Amino acid sequence: MSEIIHVLLTGGVGSRLWPLSRKSRPKQYIDLFRGYSLFELSVKRNSDLTTKLNVVGNVDNNELSQKSLAKLGKIGYSNIIEATPRNTAPAIAFAAFTAHPEDILLVTPADHIIKEGEEYTLAVERAVQLAKDGFIATFGIQPEKPETGYGYIEHEDEDVIAFHEKPDLATAIEFLEKGNFLWNSGMFCFKAGVFLEELKKYEPEVFARAMEAWFQNNDGKLDLNDSMKIPSISVDYAVMERSDKMKVVASSFEWSDMGSFDAIYDYLSEQGHPKDENGNMVIGSEKFTAFVGMQDSIFVCTSDANLVLSKEHSQDVKKVYSQLETLDPALV
Repeated sequence: MSEIIHVLLTGGVGSRLWPLSRKSRPKQYIDLFRGYSLFELSVKRNSDLTTKLNVVGNVDNNELSQKSLAKLGKIGYSNIIEATPRNTAPAIAFAAFTAHPEDILLVTPADHIIKEGEEYTLAVERAVQLAKDGFIATFGIQPEKPETGYGYIEHEDEDVIAFHEKPDLATAIEFLEKGNFLWNSGMFCFKAGVFLEELKKYEPEVFARAMEAWFQNNDGKLDLNDSMKIPSISVDYAVMERSDKMKVVASSFEWSDMGSFDAIYDYLSEQGHPKDENGNMVIGSEKFTAFVGMQDSIFVCTSDANLVLSKEHSQDVKKVYSQLETLDPALV
């Protein structure tokens, strides 16, 4: 009997959440969500919907993953440790190589927050059924606003018409007005064998190099030299935007990729985190802080760096991170 395997992708540094998110502790490991991290919430959320867990990470975050799993009392899981990031297509391929071709993989990033409940369960069950029928299912989220920080999926019922990159505001408004566009969640469900067939079809070099690297692994650890031979490419570009096996599950569960401070702000507001009468919020400090002449601003405090930003400019934090990579790498 085939397994349903939760493939948890743990890469990424969350540069738009600097200074909370650092290379030494990316956003998915920050205990900011009622005592849990996004990584831990993802494990908990999917444990009853799947039969196995396969964590795909890298040498920099492997210890953090193991600590989080120990905190949850999670003992039985597989661990794939990448020597260097090669993007999501190779990462998912490694997980598929470990599975039986008929096993179903539920692939989720470790840095999203999703409201558990019937809507999420029904969406996963529908995706699993599509996977059993030989399709590659992706989860599309019903858009709540003209968001410029997400990609979009154009669809007709469960058929995918096209994937669209992150739009500008005018295009995002147009997508919402048309009514057949969904946010691209970056979550997928498919048989391991089906995915590998499609990867081999559309990106044969990625398939071959990833297979060579995987079968030279040492207890789940990949060799750096073998890994560097693998082309770095996202699963969207490698397979999803090219395959004729795509289906989309239009989903209405609450979802956010927690990729920027406006998303963190909205989540914390819902949880009762304090803010002043003008919508200004402090994150990371209990000290009295006054905002004068400011509205919807966020003050982020850490031991070695502070950030002050307007909520509407949350996407621009990545520019600060990029500058610091050159000017002061110790701060990233």
